[in-house]
Amino acid sequence: MSAPEPPIAAEVQPPRRLDPRTILVQSVQGAPSLVLGIPIVLAWSRGEGIALGSLFIGMSLLVAIALISAWLRWYTFTYQILPGQIVIARGLIKRTRRSIPAERIQDVSIKQGPLSRVIGIAEVRIETGGGEADEGRLVSVSLPEAHRLREVIRSIRVGGTGAEASSEDGTAEAEALLFQMGMPRLLFSGVFNFSLVWIAGIFGALQYLEQVLGYGWDRWREVVGVAEQAIQSQLNGMVLLSVAGFAVALGVLAGVTRTVLQNFGFTLTYDDARFRYRRGLLTRSEVVVAKRQIQLGLVERGAVSGGLGWSALKVQTLGGGDQVSGRQELAPFARSHELAPIIALAGLPPFDRSHLKAVSGWHILRGLIGMVVFPTAILLVVSLFYPIAALLLVAMPVMLGVALLRRRRHRYGLAATSLQVTRGVLVLREWTVPYGNVQSVTLRRGPFQRLVGIATVRIDTAGGSGINGPRVHDIEDARAEALVRDLIQRVEALRTSTDTDPA
Repeated sequence: MSAPEPPIAAEVQPPRRLDPRTILVQSVQGAPSLVLGIPIVLAWSRGEGIALGSLFIGMSLLVAIALISAWLRWYTFTYQILPGQIVIARGLIKRTRRSIPAERIQDVSIKQGPLSRVIGIAEVRIETGGGEADEGRLVSVSLPEAHRLREVIRSIRVGGTGAEASSEDGTAEAEALLFQMGMPRLLFSGVFNFSLVWIAGIFGALQYLEQVLGYGWDRWREVVGVAEQAIQSQLNGMVLLSVAGFAVALGVLAGVTRTVLQNFGFTLTYDDARFRYRRGLLTRSEVVVAKRQIQLGLVERGAVSGGLGWSALKVQTLGGGDQVSGRQELAPFARSHELAPIIALAGLPPFDRSHLKAVSGWHILRGLIGMVVFPTAILLVVSLFYPIAALLLVAMPVMLGVALLRRRRHRYGLAATSLQVTRGVLVLREWTVPYGNVQSVTLRRGPFQRLVGIATVRIDTAGGSGINGPRVHDIEDARAEALVRDLIQRVEALRTSTDTDPA
């Protein structure tokens, strides 16, 4: 990102529109959706083709509609910085005007996609405690305006003049570097992000060819059948190993590519009770996470990378930011000694495994039923109609091992200042939830759980709820009720002491 203009005082100015180049960017971004119309056009023409003149007129109309639509969105969108608030207005027929109070603003994040970086514009996202992704989002302003907005908004949030010292990339000079990823570490971490997304791409391409060319699955099966007869005499273990090795190599390559695109140039800095991380090769993101936003900490360790001493640190925030869920990755691939100071600055206590308790033995049986028995039965039935589905049965031994080990890795406990939960086999997750951030505690029992006398305890924080959260699965009813009671007492005691604190 280039150097910004010097920030100016937060004086009242008339409403502004986004950068006019927004029209071009939104038109280009909407262009891929036109591809979805190709099958419709082919079906309408019944394979007889379309006159060149008609095709040109149709494409011109679509482009004109896209440009007019983008222009209307740009023309009807304005933003204004007023004393103590930011006002965003949008809409032509249905006009909306949203005011964001300054006290709700955490900070401002800046993001640049590939096209935006080429033409010098950026997306500005105003971080608040809300969970709506578009609550304070300016899709494209000039890069100097993005940095100016960040400094002015920060000044009205703290009641200053916006005259903070800035470095050449628009950030405060006092920011301390906490963590960064060089290219060797980036490539090494990509090896552990094994991905078979390329398989989904192949199946998607085949599906598209089926619709456009009429080359359906029946024809593909005929081709596969002929090929199978031709190579059956040559099929041996070496060929199968070669095919498996090729698939693994492509999976590793896909994982490395995705990791480099996402985390290239990753740096994490800290200043004035807020973290700032920057990352991305094609799409460059700059995200701010205020310390007061952080609700819980999550450390993830892969089955192999974790054994080698590598971990990832994520924090759950109140909402917004680079991800709608509010879960931000402060260190994607780091050693424990690198995570410790970041965890301390985030106000999270260290994870203590010594006091953790095990869940019920029924947790193993539930895993065997849900992860092995049911999937195997479904695959056997499906393979009667689609024999290729039987190949997925090779994953069942892995799922069996996961089901048998899941109780050993699932622990929970109440520490001095936080609830701590660990769970997972292929990826071990360790949650730390300070008592002051607990919003609700839910006790749930499914049909099987009621039958055998166990329950699941779900803990939710502000801005964070979902299936992949700090839940404690399958503990005996009495222990579950005791956990809920003790946790609520600690939460209430902490809040009472905070309310009566003279400070």
